[in-house]
Amino acid sequence: MRHHILFLPLLCIIQLLFQFTLVLGSTENGKLSITHIESRRISMKIDKNQKMKSKSLLRKPKYSASTGEEATIRGGSCEKENKSEGSITRLRKTVFPIYGKIEVKKFLLIGSIKFFIILALTLTRDTKDTLVVTECGAEAIAFLKIYGVLPAATAFIALYSKMASLMEKQTLFYTTCIPFFVFFLIFDKSIYPNRGSLQPSLESVQQFFGGASSGGMLILAKIIANWTSALFYVVSEIYSSVSVGLLFWQFANDVVNVNQAKRFYPLFAQMSGLAPVVAGQYVVRYTSKAPDFGISLNRLTNAVSFSGVMICFFYKVARDFIEFTEKSGDDNGIAPKKKTKPKMSMIESAKFLASSQYLRLIATLVLGYGLSINFTEIMWKSLVKKKYPNALEYQKFMGNFSSVVGLGTCIVIFFGVHVIRILGWRIGAIATPSIMALLALPFFACILMGLDSPATLGLAVAFGTVQSLLSKTSKYALFDPTTQMAYIPLDEESKVKGKAAIDVLGSRIGKSGGSFIQQGLVFVFGDIVSAAPVVALIFYSVLFLWFSGANKLSGLFHAQTEMDRADKLEKKAN
Repeated sequence: MRHHILFLPLLCIIQLLFQFTLVLGSTENGKLSITHIESRRISMKIDKNQKMKSKSLLRKPKYSASTGEEATIRGGSCEKENKSEGSITRLRKTVFPIYGKIEVKKFLLIGSIKFFIILALTLTRDTKDTLVVTECGAEAIAFLKIYGVLPAATAFIALYSKMASLMEKQTLFYTTCIPFFVFFLIFDKSIYPNRGSLQPSLESVQQFFGGASSGGMLILAKIIANWTSALFYVVSEIYSSVSVGLLFWQFANDVVNVNQAKRFYPLFAQMSGLAPVVAGQYVVRYTSKAPDFGISLNRLTNAVSFSGVMICFFYKVARDFIEFTEKSGDDNGIAPKKKTKPKMSMIESAKFLASSQYLRLIATLVLGYGLSINFTEIMWKSLVKKKYPNALEYQKFMGNFSSVVGLGTCIVIFFGVHVIRILGWRIGAIATPSIMALLALPFFACILMGLDSPATLGLAVAFGTVQSLLSKTSKYALFDPTTQMAYIPLDEESKVKGKAAIDVLGSRIGKSGGSFIQQGLVFVFGDIVSAAPVVALIFYSVLFLWFSGANKLSGLFHAQTEMDRADKLEKKAN
């Protein structure tokens, strides 16, 4: 089974090549549509009687994807040819609904930014989990998200809000992005090799806490004794929110309008779904085979640093290309610039977020995902550590898991790309909580039955892996696109400051809130697995609130989009 995973990147590449082949096919269809229209004009010159006779030879109107007009052609060999071409056009519209060289280049450049962002995110995520879970235990994640990630996220959003008021967007992007990759490089070259002299011993920390040997106090002692790994975890968590939530989506929302977003955003997830496959197999086939974890970390850091360079490169190229097409008038898909309101302070920004029902509902969705995924993920990682206690074995398992997550995302997008476009924003928004609710049932049931034997532990890990896998794929394929689409109709200030508060601070409060609850459960029950019944009850309560918030936001999103469209029509009329 593990050897078959080598073919996963090849399958995704073949799929993308197939899609771009269909793009070339649509260009030929665009040429034929002119012939179709000309045939129709000639037929209009035929006298009335001849027209009645030729009616039976005329085909039904076909829609031309390239021109947007209907065309009628005669039968015979031409009918066979156009029937084949029409089926190619429909298939291409289903698989890759992006038209023209300008749109394709724009999609590929923006999509490449997300690919390398996700590549770095996957590598750092697997590394931080390996460091913390194997050294401190999975329960340490709940403590770190409260005492490390939440304060760091609060400080970052205050700094980012200030920088957003002072810097241009291009400078803001580089200033936000580059420091993360500098830290990862310093950690690999200086901090981790000297951790023995930088960190106190576990015994000395336990003595400081009065001989803590179990429960929550032991977890805190392990975190302090391994503070360098805890620091790496905190910075990686901030990067995971900033990279996708601010670096990518802030740029995408600025240059992609609502009509393009319905076609671009689901496919962004499919293109970036290849990144976890590549990252996971890089871990499994190369880094996890290192003699020790220090060399493995060095190999990981090399790939992360390369990803950072590529992110900045493609951002520069994409920005220049979009500015050029905007000036020349070739791209009609540029998101319209919103009127900017006066700049607000951090306190005023928080009040603005609290007073906006639209932003509160977006925050409900983000908080819902942050809370619910945290409840199941920590428990699942605790079981994985029991099965794979060695750091390199744990890293290898997580690498394979990341590859399957990437492949699963590609498959979900390949078959579900039209969920948002055809079934609407609402169905796309409620799909993720529905999937998570359904798949968590066997996982919790298995834990409640007991984990006494290795076979039972293996079954619990398997159910938890499937639940986590499909929760993440639905998040990347449906939750992220629908959430980010909700920002597009808003004005510039709401998009910049409101989005920053929700994506960074909001998601951190969601995950930290779940961690705070689980931390209390660890103190009460001793470990997170023993608290499974209480976790399940809270988990399904959060999913219910998330589902309700998505329903309410659906109505507001459509109303806001119509208002935005009416404003643009009014400006054109004036």
